Amino acid sequence: MRWEGGRRGGNIDDRRGMGGVGIAGGGIGALVLAAIGYFVFGIDPQTTQQITSQLGAATQQEGAQGSPEDQAGRFVDVIGTNVDDVWKTKLQGYRAPTVTLYEQGTNTGCGFGQAAMGPFYCPADQHVYLDLSFWAEMERMGGSSAEFARAYVIAHEYGHHVQTLTGASQQVQQAQRRASSEAEGNRYSVALELQADCYAGVWAANAAAVSNGEVAVTAADIEEGMKTAAAIGDDALQRNAGRSVSPDSFTHGSSAERVEWLQRGYQSGDPAACDTFRAL
Repeated sequence: MRWEGGRRGGNIDDRRGMGGVGIAGGGIGALVLAAIGYFVFGIDPQTTQQITSQLGAATQQEGAQGSPEDQAGRFVDVIGTNVDDVWKTKLQGYRAPTVTLYEQGTNTGCGFGQAAMGPFYCPADQHVYLDLSFWAEMERMGGSSAEFARAYVIAHEYGHHVQTLTGASQQVQQAQRRASSEAEGNRYSVALELQADCYAGVWAANAAAVSNGEVAVTAADIEEGMKTAAAIGDDALQRNAGRSVSPDSFTHGSSAERVEWLQRGYQSGDPAACDTFRAL
């Protein structure tokens, strides 16, 4: 994947090296984020709640704003800036989110976030939260170590920001409140996540055009992204956790679905091709 010459926007809130801070007793936000950790990565919510309750009282946390100078930080900055540049051409009125890099744990607009939960987007403060230790965890789960696989994860979280701007996320929440069963509610969650995968593909298809080729992916890069998409499908995660596969409990989609929608976004390059809600 080519990215070294890409534009850096400097919209990074770098909290690395500051240490984790907590919310006394966990709080509702901690419960929400613990659920994210469970549904995305198979982590027991009780584990994350116990950790947050042990970390003490909340304190305000602010990092260094700008462009990190280390390679890992520069990569996130370049990819995020390129994703922003693509969405500025695709969505009228697009506003860029902030990317917060942290280690171990950090306060967010949605409660307390920690590395065990993986990357996530918080609509309350419109930040993408990323602990870079996740890359090693992703490989442990069977994902690729390729740079594009990491970029795919970042672009997926930006996809959730797009869904907040378009109102799709809010509509899903309303539909889930009306759902007659947990399985029905989960189907809306799957559609939302698969659309974010598709949006990641849309970004990849347009990355070179908005950067004069300074950020660009190849067919081989896409293969590595699809390998990662397959590794984090709900069925794969359930099998790896030693559980039986239960489609009604899926919240992100099967491996095959995640691969399909990432590929569909890349092949079309058009957000209009990402209507994952049509079948609902």
